[in-house]
Amino acid sequence: MAAEMALVKPISKFSNTTPKFGTPRIGSYSKFSIIRMSTTTPTPPAAASTSAKPSKKGKTAIKETLLTPRFYTTDFDEMEMLFNTEINKNLNQDEFVALLQEFKTDYNQTHFVRNKEFKEAADKIDGPLRQIFVEFLERSCTAEFSGFLLYKELGRRLKKTNPVVAEIFSLMSRDEARHAGFLNKGLSDFNLALDLGFLTKARKYTFFKPKFIFYATYLSEKIGYWRYITIYRHLKQNPEYQCYPIFKYFENWCQDENRHGDFFSALMKAQPQFLNDWKAKLWARFFCLSVYVTMYLNDCQRTAFYEGIGLDTKEFDMHVIIETNRTTARIFPAVLDVENPEFKRKLDRMVEINEKLLAVGETDDIPLVKNLKRIPLVAALVSELLAAYLMPPIESGSVDLAEFEPQLVY
Repeated sequence: MAAEMALVKPISKFSNTTPKFGTPRIGSYSKFSIIRMSTTTPTPPAAASTSAKPSKKGKTAIKETLLTPRFYTTDFDEMEMLFNTEINKNLNQDEFVALLQEFKTDYNQTHFVRNKEFKEAADKIDGPLRQIFVEFLERSCTAEFSGFLLYKELGRRLKKTNPVVAEIFSLMSRDEARHAGFLNKGLSDFNLALDLGFLTKARKYTFFKPKFIFYATYLSEKIGYWRYITIYRHLKQNPEYQCYPIFKYFENWCQDENRHGDFFSALMKAQPQFLNDWKAKLWARFFCLSVYVTMYLNDCQRTAFYEGIGLDTKEFDMHVIIETNRTTARIFPAVLDVENPEFKRKLDRMVEINEKLLAVGETDDIPLVKNLKRIPLVAALVSELLAAYLMPPIESGSVDLAEFEPQLVY
């Protein structure tokens, strides 16, 4: 495991802006709309089966980009082989049984209970921040629902091969469905709702091999934990920024994310071939970079949201990235040196390039001219990404790979 790293600035220092909430709007936003994500070619996998029917009510399209939360599918036959106890002798069934009992306890069964504060608070969020807040709920709901679909199908497909692991996946899908439903209820406070049935059937799915699912999902769950707990702690210290009650639920909510991440950590320990060679180190760094850059670029496009709850966007993101990286170093064989000041400088340069790319898209130029203008910017962005990837990494990992055993060496 990597050595202890430098401390991050205290969370209280994030609070350097003033609240941006207006007075209640009377008569505005009265039309309730069903939101459907615009899609390309529909390619739903087996995981996408559902009886939900697209709503016939009004709809609002959400523009998709490379940074939009995606739906995932994988090679389920390979997954079945990986978790076959007769084939894989590295599977620690006792650990999975213990994890299953943790999930069965369902600590948050009665946690997500709404009250009248939600609608009252939503009516007070005004101006540009209102739309930014709606987008936060939309993106968060889509990400949680994506996890629900994937985990649900894994639970179904692994039921005969490994019932214990299958049940854990099913219980994780329960958690993700609960989160998505709670977020969608939040959208109703703004007179909107995501058409999840439509998303399930029409959304384009991204295929990842199982080992890539492990890397990406572990990171998404752990970074979700650090995002939620950081916002919760900040707002607890600075209640004047508590603009909407959903943030009060983040402390318990993030523990679901943490448990999910711990489960994927156990899955990777049971598959040492995904952690014990030079290729694993390269892929681990690649997924770290992908997740960190995506979050940083996304959030820097939405600074109004973070300023609205009293956070400095870049400082918040770097805190989350550093803490996620420290956690990830316990299992990934190599991680990025995110505490090197040069890493943040590269992220900031990517933000500047991305802003220029967005500006090109907003011009009145014909598509050909826009694409020509984008070429040098895309090249510059790729150059920064490559330079960040090639920075000297931190050798890490909590699994004794020399012995090829899932043995902790904290």
